[in-house]
Amino acid sequence: MKYINAEEVLPKELVCQIQQYVQGNLIYIPKYDNREKWGEKTGAKKIIFERNNQIISMYQNGYNIKYISKKYYLSEHTIRKIINSRK
Repeated sequence: MKYINAEEVLPKELVCQIQQYVQGNLIYIPKYDNREKWGEKTGAKKIIFERNNQIISMYQNGYNIKYISKKYYLSEHTIRKIINSRK
């Protein structure tokens, strides 16, 4: 990463504001990240959230873990993790 003088790339007013917090030290400004989070664009996150709610509901209504794992094609371990994640 290359050193850049703030006075060369930022407006003078902004440099003055930053100097109120940091003077003479290096400061890292992270890259702006405007990407959507996983599953938000395709709706996968919502689908999995709804599926997990159904799994928890079935368990609370007396269905056993083995039956639920076969119904959703998930391992019993995964079903337990889903159930325990919402307790």
